[in-house]
Amino acid sequence: MTMAPLPLAVRETPVPGLLVVDLPVHGDARGWFKENWQRAKMTALGLPDFAPVQNNVSFNAEPGTTRGIHAEPWDKFVSVASGRVFGAWVDLREGPSFGRVFHTEMGPETAVFVPRGVGNAFQALDEGTAYSYLVNDHWSESAQSDYTFLNLADETVAVPWPIPLERAVLSEKDRAHPRLAEVTPMPPKQTLVLGAGGQLGKALRSVFPNADHADRSLIDITDRRSLERVEWTRYATVINAAAYTRVDEAESAEGRAAAWGVNAAAVADLARIARAHALTLVHVSSDYVFDGRRPGAYTEDAALCPLSAYGQSKAAGDLAAAAAGRHYILRTSWVVGDGANFVRTMASLAARGVDPEVVCDQRGRLTFAEDLAAAIAHLLAVRPEYGTYNVTCGGEPMSWAEVAARVFGLTGHDPARVTGVTAAEYFAGKQAAPRPANSVLDLQKIERTGFRPRPALRALEVYLADR
Repeated sequence: MTMAPLPLAVRETPVPGLLVVDLPVHGDARGWFKENWQRAKMTALGLPDFAPVQNNVSFNAEPGTTRGIHAEPWDKFVSVASGRVFGAWVDLREGPSFGRVFHTEMGPETAVFVPRGVGNAFQALDEGTAYSYLVNDHWSESAQSDYTFLNLADETVAVPWPIPLERAVLSEKDRAHPRLAEVTPMPPKQTLVLGAGGQLGKALRSVFPNADHADRSLIDITDRRSLERVEWTRYATVINAAAYTRVDEAESAEGRAAAWGVNAAAVADLARIARAHALTLVHVSSDYVFDGRRPGAYTEDAALCPLSAYGQSKAAGDLAAAAAGRHYILRTSWVVGDGANFVRTMASLAARGVDPEVVCDQRGRLTFAEDLAAAIAHLLAVRPEYGTYNVTCGGEPMSWAEVAARVFGLTGHDPARVTGVTAAEYFAGKQAAPRPANSVLDLQKIERTGFRPRPALRALEVYLADR
């Protein structure tokens, strides 16, 4: 008998993130066939690309066999291979939808995507029912400590089991699970900030107060053993604020190795980990990936063309981070934050009566660490298309000499004490890395997501006023 298949469709439910999938089932006298999981088609319809790694099948010999309610620390795609079931799901995640219920009958024509923390249960309605779980993490004994359970007979959620539980087949463990009032909600996965001791890392502490913040003493991204000790399954996002930034020292043999270790090789390891654990990787890049010889602002898709060993290591890190799949690369310039930086140096020289010579033929925009941190938070909240985004402060580009003169003026000193010199004059006789003359980055892409960076001069005023 030929079955008329329903079209593939993804439907929302009252439980946030819990999705019902209508599967086309093609049948004839021999039986039936279906594409139970079809990544390209299903993700195009809105199903998360949840990267499954393990498939489990539960065989249920008798009608009335009932299993659950189990909320596991991973996402699941559940379906029926034979027979029919009554499925029930209860949101056991921390948040306003805690305790929300959805239930439906399932046959081969239906699948359900169950996000992490939503309790899953089913009751077999036919003999010989096979129920399939496609999950995006490997099961282990230790993972069971992260489960959250709810009693099948909980009066609050009141699941209307077709076969009363007193006549159903249950395990003793399922009978003993707590009522909803006694359940500890499953917390969301966390954000991990690496490089928390730097200027950006310090700014990220105020933007992500509930994240785990690790400096090199806690997690050394250049040490694979250190990375292996991290419980990556606890995290949804990793923000890499760690970087080797000693531009001139990177030209030495020792410095070049260190720069490549932090800025490139370690990023490749983080991208590999992000892919393996379905994490979003946020990585910070630099204007030094360009040679600065073209006119106008650099867009995100401009060809990489670094001049220095530091720039080469950062360009390699960009390519490595993009391999994570779920990634945001924030390309920035002239970062100023809590720590040693150009603005603080100029303010100190002004106060000590030193009249500096400052490069006047390199142009760009300042980026204050708090603005860069805010841009990261914005991208993670809005979730635009993955990829590279330029992020600096706004306003007209300036030279280093013009920035220095502004610092002198804003701190009550004569801006004329700053003398502008060319880069060739400034670095004559010094061991220094080549620097891009044009560091101006085009901001239209990040602005289209709704993020509007502060004007650099206004941010500079605030920064110096707070010192």
